[in-house]
Amino acid sequence: MASSAVTVIFNRRVAALKAPLAWLAACLTLLPAGASSFSLIQPEDGIFQRRDGIVTVPLPPLPDQRRPAEPSARDFDDGDPLPNTRGPAHIPGSSIGDDRPEPEAPSPDGAPDDTTAPQGMIPFADDGAPLPVAYGDDGLPTPVRDLRHKLMEIARSGDVEKLRPYLETGAEPTALSPQPVEGDPITLLKDASGDGDGVELMAILLEVLESGHVRMDPGEESEIFVWPYFTQVPMDSLDKRQLVELFELVTAGDYQRMLEVGAYDFYRVGISPAGRLEFFLMAD
Repeated sequence: MASSAVTVIFNRRVAALKAPLAWLAACLTLLPAGASSFSLIQPEDGIFQRRDGIVTVPLPPLPDQRRPAEPSARDFDDGDPLPNTRGPAHIPGSSIGDDRPEPEAPSPDGAPDDTTAPQGMIPFADDGAPLPVAYGDDGLPTPVRDLRHKLMEIARSGDVEKLRPYLETGAEPTALSPQPVEGDPITLLKDASGDGDGVELMAILLEVLESGHVRMDPGEESEIFVWPYFTQVPMDSLDKRQLVELFELVTAGDYQRMLEVGAYDFYRVGISPAGRLEFFLMAD
């Protein structure tokens, strides 16, 4: 009796399921062939779901389903910019290459501005070339040339007193020593001379003014003509011809000392373009 009751209940439930299953089968016949088979339908996130004894699976998108249309200007209020979804606009009349940012032009100061004098040749002019060495009156302005001639004439005389009119005094005196000194300049020259009367210094003055010279700071307020040119040339860069000129002023022993010091350290003369004797001294 109980078995018959169970059978009746089961048959009623099966009959109740026939109508929904028939409806589901009719719906599936309307789908494309690609979606009519459960075996072709992928599970959502790899998991099938069960609801009341029925397996539910997600359906794939229909083949005629299109990509959502891009927003149009009507979708935005007046005055709102249309969003750019395709990148920067291209300017008509220009090539694709024109859209690339132009490289920055090199700065005029980009090139190295190194006017430092390399070892072995100093000083340098504005264009970086070594200063030219001149001899005699070559390149000398008239005031400089005239004073040079006068100083050489006095030096040949051996009378140091004749230098007095050409030794500047006052606030900017002619430098006769690396350090400021007081007292009579002629007395100072005599004391510095080996003979005690200034004759030796007159011979040195003559030899210095007969050597080659250089023009320092041309066109500047500090422009000056300097004898000998060795004051502006490293001692270890002199060739044999220049060494002959140097040995007219100093001995080989003096030259060895200058090599150790790294510079010419004997007497030198400086005359301004206006013909003023700026210095006659030996380096400290």
